[in-house]
Amino acid sequence: MSKNNTIDLDFDKNHIWHPYTSMIDPLPVYPVSHTLGPHLYLESGEQLIDGMASWWSAIHGYNHPKLVNAITEQATTMSHVMFGGITHAPAVTLCKKLVEITPDPLQKVFLADSGSVSVEVAIKMALQYWISQGQHTKSKLMTAKKGYHGDTFAAMSVCDPVNSMHSMYQGFLPEHIFVPAPSASISGAVNQQELLELEQAFKQYHHEVAAFIIEPILQNAGGMNFYHPAYLAKLRALCDEYNVLLILDEIATGFGRTGKLFACEHANISPDILCIGKALTGGMMTLSATLTTDNIAFEISKGSAGVLMHGPTFMGNPLACAVASASIELLFENDWQAQVARISKTMQALTQCMQLDDVQDVRILGAIGVVEVNRTIDVAKIQKFFISQGLWIRPFGKLIYIMPPYTTSDQHITALCTGIYAAIAQQQY
Repeated sequence: MSKNNTIDLDFDKNHIWHPYTSMIDPLPVYPVSHTLGPHLYLESGEQLIDGMASWWSAIHGYNHPKLVNAITEQATTMSHVMFGGITHAPAVTLCKKLVEITPDPLQKVFLADSGSVSVEVAIKMALQYWISQGQHTKSKLMTAKKGYHGDTFAAMSVCDPVNSMHSMYQGFLPEHIFVPAPSASISGAVNQQELLELEQAFKQYHHEVAAFIIEPILQNAGGMNFYHPAYLAKLRALCDEYNVLLILDEIATGFGRTGKLFACEHANISPDILCIGKALTGGMMTLSATLTTDNIAFEISKGSAGVLMHGPTFMGNPLACAVASASIELLFENDWQAQVARISKTMQALTQCMQLDDVQDVRILGAIGVVEVNRTIDVAKIQKFFISQGLWIRPFGKLIYIMPPYTTSDQHITALCTGIYAAIAQQQY
C-alpha cells in the first residue's frame, strides 16, 4: 500500500468502535494492507500467518481466484436485487447445494445476512410452528449453559446466562430454561448422570418449551467446550419423545471444521432447524442460512400469518450467493476431509503445551486447536508477542485457540503451535 493511502490510526482510535472494545482504553489495532493465501500483510511490513481464518470463516485462505472470480463475474450482471417477489440463479443454485449437502430432512432454506440473524430466524420458526398449531404455551427455549449464539437480542437470550458477554442485558432479554453444559469430553466415557439430568429437564419443562438450541459437539465462543456425541444423540431422542424441536447452531462448526461436514454427523443425527454461516461464503461476504423440514415450513404456512415473519433487505444477495456456491464447490474440489485431517494431525504439536505449569488443558478436534491456561489472558500483550513471531492469533478469556484456513501448510500450522508454546513458556500473556 502506498504511503498516501496509509490508514489513519488516530482517526480509527478516536472514532471507530471495534467489536468488544472500550472507546476509553481501546485495544491496539493493526492495519492490514492486503491478504493472500494464509497470510495477513500489515502496513508496517509484517507478514502474519492467520490462525483465526477471520473468525473461522476464511476456510480457503484469502484471495482465492475461484472465489474472487465468482464475485467479479456476478457483479457484472447483478450485484443485488430484492428477494421479495423476485428470484435469481445464484440463490437457486446455492439453495440446491445446501439441500444436497445438509442432512436429508432439511428441505427448506431461508437466506439471511449473518449468523446471529439465522438464529433469530430459527427461533421465529420454532415459535411460529407451535403458534400455528394453537400451542401458545410452548413459548420458551431450552439450552445448555456455556453456549454462544450471537449478538442480537433473541440470540443473546440463549447465550450462557452468567459467564457470557451478554449477562448485563438480563432483565431486558426473554428468560429461557438453562440446563448444565455437557461435561463428558468428546473422547472420554459417556456421562450417564448428565444424560439423566437432561431427561429430567425435559420431563419438567417440555410443555412450555418450543425448541432446544445448542452448538453440536463444540460450544465455541462460550468456552471452546468439546462434548461427547452421546449427549447430542440423547438430546435428539428426548426432543422426539417430548415433542420439542431441535435447533442446531452450526455457524462455527459447519463446512468441515470439526472433521465432519456438519458436526451433528458425529452423533449421526439431524436437527429440525439448522443454522449455518461464517464459512458459507469462504469468508468473502456476509451470508447465512436457516434450513428446516417440510413439516415445519408447511405448519408455519398454515398458521394465521400464513408466512414466516422475517425478510431482510439483503436476503439472497446475488454476490453472496454466487461466492457461497463457489466456496462449496471448492470445499469438495480441495478434498476438505484430507485437508482437515492433515491439519488435525499437525496440530497435535499443541499437546506439548501440557508440559507447562500454566496450562490446564489442550483440546484438538478437526481443524481446531485450543490451549486453556490458568488465568485470564492479556490480549494486547500476547498479540504483540504473536506479531513479533509472524502470527495472528486472538485469544479470549483463558483460551488461546487456532482455527486456521484449511489451505494452511503443515509448516505454518507448526509455526502457530510453536508460537503458542513460546507465548506461554515466556509468560507473554
